[in-house]
Amino acid sequence: MKLHQKQPSESRKDIVNSFAETKLHIAAEMAIEKHTINEKMQEKQQPMVAIINSMQHAVVVTDTNGCIQFMNLMAEVLTGWQLKDAYGKDLAEVVKLIDKDIEETIENLATQTIITGAILHLPDNCVLISKNGREILVGDYAAPIRDSSGNITGAVVVLQEVTQRKLMESRLLQNAFYDGLTALPNRALFLDRLKQAVERSKRRLDYRFGILFLDLDGFQEINDRYGHTMGDDLLIAIARRLESCLRSGDTVGRFSGDEFAVLLEDIKDINDAISVAKRIQDTLGLPLNLNGNLISTTASIGITINQGGSDQPENLLQNADAAMYHAKQQGKARYAVFKIRE
Repeated sequence: MKLHQKQPSESRKDIVNSFAETKLHIAAEMAIEKHTINEKMQEKQQPMVAIINSMQHAVVVTDTNGCIQFMNLMAEVLTGWQLKDAYGKDLAEVVKLIDKDIEETIENLATQTIITGAILHLPDNCVLISKNGREILVGDYAAPIRDSSGNITGAVVVLQEVTQRKLMESRLLQNAFYDGLTALPNRALFLDRLKQAVERSKRRLDYRFGILFLDLDGFQEINDRYGHTMGDDLLIAIARRLESCLRSGDTVGRFSGDEFAVLLEDIKDINDAISVAKRIQDTLGLPLNLNGNLISTTASIGITINQGGSDQPENLLQNADAAMYHAKQQGKARYAVFKIRE
């Protein structure tokens, strides 16, 4: 009896043990499968990570809260932060950006692009402050990351150092619009500013501006006597003296050789332009000490002012040039005002 009564208990125990073993087996299989899946996912991700790490752009990935989840090697180099230290931190703490044009700190780009759902481009003059305090000119953008359903799951910030590019752009701009010897605006830039003045005069009937056209007296004689190097030094010195005679909003440009032009913005009448011409002649008349040689020079100056909305930039320059030739015919250190023939 006792044996017969004990048998069912042992059977239930075996069933329980068998069930537990089955659960453990299933759990083990699931764990193995999950581990296998994770390994496969990591294997699939490794080539992508390798590609991102080989990029010359810094790449930073955040979650929906704007906290860092991934940084590639270039991002570590630019920011000075390693991923293990930056992980989970607010993007703005690691990627510190300043808009230098307005001297304002740029807030967390990730949260901004996540909120707007749009790609955000960095301002033109944007600086990254690295962990060690180094300022680096950077460019590019932040964009939301979306899943297959279009839901935003985070953000990616892409940065690249643009110091060399900005330097190259600056050099190209300098070569295109500034005189290589004196660093004054060249004819192209002067004409552009003159066109802007003409447009302002069309919008404002009371707006007046003046143009002075200058040609140095006896410059060729100085070149012949002292050599071209001395002539170049003289032109540079003349450029600085002309700048000293003008307001910050005015423009002096070098056209060619010893020809210069001046744009006087927002003047009252022709008398203001004449006053500047006299000041220039007085300043240029002072002797210059160049390489131990005292050199004096003067200039013939032609003057004109705008007449109204029908003005053309090239015509205004031609009028000032014609007045300059008239002044030169009268002798050295003279000025003449262009007068419209009736």
